[in-house]
Amino acid sequence: MSHATPAGAMRLASLGVWGFDAQEPIVLAALVTEDPLLLIGPSGTGKTYLLNTLSEALRLEHRHYNASLISFDDLVGFPFPESDGTGVKFLETPATVWGAESVLIDEISRCKPEHQNRLFSLVHERRLQGIALDRLRYRWAAMNPCTGSDQSPDDYTGSEPLDPALADRFALFVEAADWSGLKRREQRKITDPSGEGRIADDGGALAAALAQWRSTFLQALPDCPAWIITYVSEATDALNQARIRISPRRARLMARSLLAATIVSGHKRQALVRSVLKASLPHMAWGREPDIGAVDAAHRLAWSVAMESPDRWIHQFLAAGTLVDKLKVLLDQCRDPDTGSQAVAQLLASENPARAAAFAFATTPAAVAGNLPLTADGVNDLARIGSPMLDLDGTLRWQERLNGPTTPHPELTRYAEVIRKQRGARKARASQFFHWCALEEVKPEKPEQLEQEIQDCVALLRRRNLS
Repeated sequence: MSHATPAGAMRLASLGVWGFDAQEPIVLAALVTEDPLLLIGPSGTGKTYLLNTLSEALRLEHRHYNASLISFDDLVGFPFPESDGTGVKFLETPATVWGAESVLIDEISRCKPEHQNRLFSLVHERRLQGIALDRLRYRWAAMNPCTGSDQSPDDYTGSEPLDPALADRFALFVEAADWSGLKRREQRKITDPSGEGRIADDGGALAAALAQWRSTFLQALPDCPAWIITYVSEATDALNQARIRISPRRARLMARSLLAATIVSGHKRQALVRSVLKASLPHMAWGREPDIGAVDAAHRLAWSVAMESPDRWIHQFLAAGTLVDKLKVLLDQCRDPDTGSQAVAQLLASENPARAAAFAFATTPAAVAGNLPLTADGVNDLARIGSPMLDLDGTLRWQERLNGPTTPHPELTRYAEVIRKQRGARKARASQFFHWCALEEVKPEKPEQLEQEIQDCVALLRRRNLS
């Protein structure tokens, strides 16, 4: 019997949990993998309710700790010497963690630093004081958005960014929706107080489905589908190139989560895969929301390669080391303006600002003339960056010491030697580009190398009579 969740099935809603329909495959995937799950959202959005309800429905021996109040003795019990004097044992209470099957660490972002460090082994290794917690299956946590983050208009004083090393131990991150993010039906269900105090009980339906999903997951894990390995590898590579760091550990967690999500859902649709990718990014836990454009670009590239699409040339285009090599791939292998525009959009999102600007600067004239395989949108993407450089107008400002000697602009000093070496049109072009960099405070790491790459692109377009 298949327990894959059919379209429209709402297992969480059947437990009286509303507002998590969109995130349901992610939550269920975390149950299947038994990897750590972190919920992030404003106060009153049902984070704690969701996790406590899951423990009730699955009939787990559950522990719920408030990280802002907890002491280490609450977790392990009180140390007591053995009667024979050979060691120390911990006196257990109903609140200690030793017999737990699921643990919820609430308000984890308000945890004292010394306690946060002790949670590493609990979250990642299911150990405390080096002792294995043999019965512990689920490690869950919840937090408000970090103080000063863009995730909420409210300033949650005391909700500090998680240590990146601790955040990286969680496999999935679910954002709880506030009122404005809920559907009308969800709002009405949440408002209705009639279900208060009711113990979650679906007659064991979730537990039965979970047992089947878990069995399928464990059978598939030793031979994980090749498309998942390819997708995660390509997405990880693209995100790291876009300076959204993904650790090797996170890549493996992402592959596990993606496998579980496809088992739960019974399909591998692109929207599901993208949602797993987004939910696998830990950055929101330390208050740094990643650039969604770069994430979407990484997804499109990885999906294209994993599905063996005719657009696989885009991977070669983005992976090429120099700008002129990228341009050659675009000119020689792109046969469709739509995919050409997609490739250029991904390049502009994933490259650092200086290299993206250099590519746009070198290719905008040819694009505007209709000589590149791009749609109007693709031309506009390039021209939005390249055109201002071709018609430069602005004022450079910099700071100097009061009553000190007059100094030149610090970045122009760096660029002057590169510009001085050139002649004719090439010198004018270098001057335009680097003055724009100074004006926009874009700082190329290797100006001389980047100028050579711009020249190589221009020369290639001229040889092919495209500019």
